[in-house]
Amino acid sequence: MRLLSVIHRRSVFAICLAIAGLMLLSSQCARQSGDEDVVTKPDEITFWHFRSEPKQREALKAIVAQFEKENNCKVTMVDLTWGEGKTKLFAAFNSGTAPDVVELGSDWVTQFSSGGVLKNLSKSKITLDKFADNTRPAALFRDSVYALPWNVNTRVMFYNKDLLTKAGIAKPPTTGAELLRASEAIQAIDDAAVAQGGNAANRAYGFGANGSDEHRLHKKVLPFFWSAGGKVLDDSGRVVINSKQNVDALNLYLALARAGFIETQRQLDNMFVRGNLGFWISGSWLIEKIARENPSLKFGVMPLPSLGKGSISVVGCNYVAVTYKAQNPILAKRFAVFITDGKQALELLKQFQDAGIPADKRFMNDDFVRSLPYNDVFLQQLTTSQMPPMHPHWLDIERVIEDAIVEALYGIRSAEQALEKAQWLITDIVTRP
Repeated sequence: MRLLSVIHRRSVFAICLAIAGLMLLSSQCARQSGDEDVVTKPDEITFWHFRSEPKQREALKAIVAQFEKENNCKVTMVDLTWGEGKTKLFAAFNSGTAPDVVELGSDWVTQFSSGGVLKNLSKSKITLDKFADNTRPAALFRDSVYALPWNVNTRVMFYNKDLLTKAGIAKPPTTGAELLRASEAIQAIDDAAVAQGGNAANRAYGFGANGSDEHRLHKKVLPFFWSAGGKVLDDSGRVVINSKQNVDALNLYLALARAGFIETQRQLDNMFVRGNLGFWISGSWLIEKIARENPSLKFGVMPLPSLGKGSISVVGCNYVAVTYKAQNPILAKRFAVFITDGKQALELLKQFQDAGIPADKRFMNDDFVRSLPYNDVFLQQLTTSQMPPMHPHWLDIERVIEDAIVEALYGIRSAEQALEKAQWLITDIVTRP
């Protein structure tokens, strides 16, 4: 196994910054009594979003222009990036300069809604009825709506058809055991070729294993837990990450890593596009990347293999929320409802495929959605996908899970030892006052 990645300890400064941000969010933006809609700017709102790439920005700008025309108003748009957007949001909330409307990732919504900085939309009779069931948990806090689902996505298994043929594999695997055997078969062929003087720099690997990769690694391993019947928190909120099901699932992931290559998601996406990976778990953005960079690549897409309890992947969803101190809450709520309507979400998808499938279930099976390459597989996987537990301290829990996986990947601890440590650390997190 080739290990180009190294274990990256998250800097003490970054952790302290996050803790400080949470403390400030709680202390300065605590929920206030009442929820009066006081309008200070009757025809203007600000919208902070993460559609910052040129093609995405232009597509979103056209949709926003339609809202401006219909409501005779001005929407000032501000681009954010996923790398630094959260820090900017903390700073804005703490300085009293937060936007009226903001896009949030599913991992963030509970943290912000529990911090009291988002409007309770249920008080305005806004519901989640039209959105897919598995997009709703993150939008709710204490049974009230604090955000609206926008676009939804999931992860599926990509496979290289030529490498499967080369390894004598007649059809793609459907179980975890079959996936491991197929990955080992691909790995063995190129191991032998390199041993006989082949080009090691351009060899193929059986499986792409995400290594240390903040906010991404857990999305590759949680599906293994769930598909094996495991959980992080049970229905009562008790920590159960050290279950036998999770230990077995993590051991499978470690075995696949030994029959493959450990790297970041970005690098593994690149390797698959070049034809150097047999199997790789990724999202719809990879389809456009292949079409753009290596259109001759022979590949297929399938649901994740079953590990005993079915094929369960992870739901990713973008949300739109109205901030608590929006200067024009009435117009802001109207905009949030407009932009998350399936008609607008579908229009974004028509402009770029990695926009995600409309979370509005009336449009999820639209003819255009189904016409996109491989979207039938993504739609099939979405029916059996779920979100990580919705907990105010989820990002802290996520960090513990990813650190445990990294320790197991690099042999610092066994799978059982890593999850035992995670059990103890996560229990401490969820029992905080």
